[in-house]
Amino acid sequence: MLNKLTLAALLLSAASLSAFASSDDAWAEFATKVEEACLGATSEILTDPQATVDPFGSENYGLAVVTGKADATTTKSIICVYDKKTEAVEIGGELDLPAAS
Repeated sequence: MLNKLTLAALLLSAASLSAFASSDDAWAEFATKVEEACLGATSEILTDPQATVDPFGSENYGLAVVTGKADATTTKSIICVYDKKTEAVEIGGELDLPAAS
């Protein structure tokens, strides 16, 4: 009886780990989609952009801040919102970065 319980517990643990890994993979894939969409949406505004993606976003949206050069001497950031259902992307205006202290 104990062996059957131990085996059942191990099987449940393995199933949980498998689901967790799949979930991690799904979130990584989601973050990549948000990053690619946001970099594409800002590509005509910023050069050498880098996206910082919220790993989970909000309930309905993927969220990222894209930062890059607006011109030779000015760095700007743009907020990017990715609709989880439609995969549409919207961006905000160019934001000045605070001066480093």
